[in-house]
Amino acid sequence: MNYKSNQKGEFEQKMIDIRRVARVVAGGRRFSFRVAVVAGNKKGSVGIGVGKAGDTATAIEKAFRYAKKNAVKINLTKDLSIPHEIEAKFASSRIILKPAFKGQGLIAGSSVRTVVELAGIKNVIAKVLSRSKNKINIARAAIKALQEFKI
Repeated sequence: MNYKSNQKGEFEQKMIDIRRVARVVAGGRRFSFRVAVVAGNKKGSVGIGVGKAGDTATAIEKAFRYAKKNAVKINLTKDLSIPHEIEAKFASSRIILKPAFKGQGLIAGSSVRTVVELAGIKNVIAKVLSRSKNKINIARAAIKALQEFKI
């Protein structure tokens, strides 16, 4: 799902995970929603946010606000790639990002693709080396890797 923000139209957001979570109270279970969102302006700024609320719309808003607040600005090469190869690890998720030649395109899977797309990187090769399928941790590993190219 793509949403354009109504504020200056600069940040776009993409939902990478939505889950119904519960906490147990005296009367039974109370359900709420946890949403993970990646927000980026496709000009070198990208962030991830996680929001929880009773309904999905509020959870998405919270996650988007948090993603914009914690966005990192990265340095891109002239052919919209990354300067050099980088490996990053967050929790048990490991990824490798390699620069690709101009016109080779975006070769990435899972939530790494979403993060790299919204950062504005057009030519990159990404590989998820983790056995973990946790989308949030994989996205955070991608952000951690991109932070190495900070301005």
